Amino acid sequence: MIDFLGTTPTPGTLPSHWHAGWPSPKHDPAPEIQVHAYTEHTVLLRQNMSVHFEAPFLFLLFGNERALLLDTGASPDPAHFPLRATVDALIEEWLARHPRTGYELLVAHTHGHGDHIAADAQFADRPATTVVPPGLADVTRHFGFTDWPHRAVELDLGGRVLDLVPGPGHHPAAVVFYDRHTGLLLTGDSLYPGRLYVDDAAAYAETADRLIDFCATRPVSHVLGCHIEMTTTPDEDYPRGTTHQPDEPPLQLTAAHLHTLRRALAETAGRPGAHPYGDFVLVHRE
Repeated sequence: MIDFLGTTPTPGTLPSHWHAGWPSPKHDPAPEIQVHAYTEHTVLLRQNMSVHFEAPFLFLLFGNERALLLDTGASPDPAHFPLRATVDALIEEWLARHPRTGYELLVAHTHGHGDHIAADAQFADRPATTVVPPGLADVTRHFGFTDWPHRAVELDLGGRVLDLVPGPGHHPAAVVFYDRHTGLLLTGDSLYPGRLYVDDAAAYAETADRLIDFCATRPVSHVLGCHIEMTTTPDEDYPRGTTHQPDEPPLQLTAAHLHTLRRALAETAGRPGAHPYGDFVLVHRE
């Protein structure tokens, strides 16, 4: 059995840069999915921008009893986006290093927008696999949320425990995942270096407050969202639909960005449109 209960987060490594598409998407030599081992038991994946401009990040976390795949990307067709094959290979490799029987896979989501759930069907017939539908009723029922969105719940992967914090504002059923083993805060589309779309400003502000309070008593190694849309120039983002971003910043943000987010929500309340805040752009939908 692997001990995931250390008193301090296990450090990991992040790449100096991610593959960010190609000048001619049809001629991109990179694979459809970039795979990066953050730790022995934590894998970050990015869908190639040449396959889909959203280029979402996905996360595969291994526990003693089951693995968690968080989000399934923006493309359903395995011929263009072989997520199931990639995840199966990663699990097979992990089990070769850590043999055990009856190992399961849980497929869940940071939220239910199409670029995060498109490949769910690739896992529909996979043995020992549970796919949690992305709607609010299914999310709250499966994970045991009570008093949504005010109270967090725990998810145990077999000695590896995550805290699931309700995160509506961008999407009604958004969830932020905190991994106690690594200290990673996985924020989905609620906070990342890009365009943060606000569908419910009051709920978004409450989510920011909830996350600030949560992180005040926990070590956060990195805040990892699901996209990179900014350039390395503060306040400047790539146009939506861009398929090559040669000048993009790192994915990781910090817990301090939660305070910037909260300030941005307060300062832009009632003001539709895009509002740049250095490492992200807050966008209030009209």
